[in-house]
Amino acid sequence: MTQQPPADDPVFAVLNEIGICAQLSANAFERVMPDGMTLAQFVVLNHFVRLGGARRPGELARAFQVTKSTMSSTLARLEAKGLIRRRADAADGRAASVEIAEAGRRMRARCLAALAPEIEALRARLGAEIFERVLPDLRRLRADLDAHR
Repeated sequence: MTQQPPADDPVFAVLNEIGICAQLSANAFERVMPDGMTLAQFVVLNHFVRLGGARRPGELARAFQVTKSTMSSTLARLEAKGLIRRRADAADGRAASVEIAEAGRRMRARCLAALAPEIEALRARLGAEIFERVLPDLRRLRADLDAHR
C-alpha cells in the first residue's frame, strides 16, 4: 500500500502550488490570446521557435506528454489557421513531418505581445526579484522531473 504524503509535506505543497499556478496562468494567458489561440497551440509554436527544425507528431506528443490524438487535434487546428505545415516524411512516407510556418512565427510574436501587459502587471505587483530568485530552482526541479518521467 502506497503511503500518501501529508498535506503539509513541503514537496507535495510545492508541486500543488505549481499546479495551481499553472491553472491560473493558463487561464490568464488564454484570456488575452489573439484569434482564439489556446495555450496548447501557443506552446507548440513556441517549441518550434525555441528548437527550430521539423518534428514528427509523435515526437511532439512525447515532448508535451499528451496522447498522439490530442497532439493531432492541436496540430490540425494550427494547420487550419495556416500556422504550421505538414509534409510527408521523406524517410517514411507513412509518417508526417511538421514545421512552423512564417505565419506561426508571427502569431507567436502576437501572442507574446498580447501577454506582455499581463507579465508587466505581475512584475509590478510582486517585483522582479521573486522571479529572479525562484527561476534557478524551478529550472532544477523541471530538469529533474523531465529526467525521471
